[in-house]
Amino acid sequence: MATLARLQARSTFLAHQYYFRNSAVDVFRKKEYDAAVKIQSWFRGCRIRAYLRYLHRVATVIQKCWRGYLGRQHYQLIVKLEFCTMKMNLYNAMAVRIQKRWRGYRIRKYCFNYFYLKEYLKAVSETNDAIREALEEFAEMKEREEKKADLEREEKKRDYQARKMHYLLSTKQIPGIYNSPFRKDPDPWELRLQKAKPLISQRPKVKQKRGVNISNRLACTSARSLPQSEILPPIDRKQCQGPFRDITEVLEQRYKPLEPTLWMAEPINELKMAREELRKQEWMRNINDNMFLPFSSYHKNKKYIPLMHSSSKYGPNSYGSQHFRDENPKKWICDKDFQTVLPSFDLFSKYGKLYSKAGQII
Repeated sequence: MATLARLQARSTFLAHQYYFRNSAVDVFRKKEYDAAVKIQSWFRGCRIRAYLRYLHRVATVIQKCWRGYLGRQHYQLIVKLEFCTMKMNLYNAMAVRIQKRWRGYRIRKYCFNYFYLKEYLKAVSETNDAIREALEEFAEMKEREEKKADLEREEKKRDYQARKMHYLLSTKQIPGIYNSPFRKDPDPWELRLQKAKPLISQRPKVKQKRGVNISNRLACTSARSLPQSEILPPIDRKQCQGPFRDITEVLEQRYKPLEPTLWMAEPINELKMAREELRKQEWMRNINDNMFLPFSSYHKNKKYIPLMHSSSKYGPNSYGSQHFRDENPKKWICDKDFQTVLPSFDLFSKYGKLYSKAGQII
């Protein structure tokens, strides 16, 4: 009983001891398990890495053999190509040599014959000389013809001018301008005027209508007895001698188109249109459209908009305050005003000072 009582008394202590020892064993068991896992993982890693190294060595050997085989095949192919290229180059060189010899022989025998070529060039040069001489003769002939045509044209022009100036011919009473009494021989134009005939303008012929009796027209028996033609019949008389112009020029001047005057060419409301255009231009050039009302309270609550030349960053324009009517009292010698000779100049200086002071105040 005593032993049982001691055991019962020590039951709690035993339970604690049992729990403590079991817990310590669990801790050590976990450490041992982790150590075993680590040893196993290291060993398995070493074994896998060794196997992978073995596989790499085997793959390297296989790749080496295969690449060596491919390289030897490629090298054999290159050798074959080079051998074929060398043979073709040799054959081409031999063919070129054969062609060179044959072409040289053919050219020397059939094509390039020195004496035949010399004769050919000589014939070509002779033909060229003959053609050149013929062309020179043709050019000289054309030049002579052109000169002759120019001379004929000038002669015709002088003849026409002489016919137009036939009124300048000398008469028995009055010598012409080309027959001066102070010259030994008359001017060549005087001789040309004597040979020329006066220029007479040809008037248009009027065609008479068939079936109309002239006696009826003269008798005026009908309303249509007068001639219906616009151009009157020509008067058969000689043209007066003198400085008269050509009939065509006179007709052109007589029947020139109507030129209206400035009053008729311009519209009747030109002044009104000009004013409207001026008003439009002033409106386009206007900077501020607000109406200026100095004696009203319309602009009291609005901000003042300064002028462009006064609000610029370069400063206002100094014309009127520095360059004109400017006064500098520091440079004055005395306080007296300038004395002028005439009273008008004195009055002008006073008003000038007033205007300058007013401008400074503004």
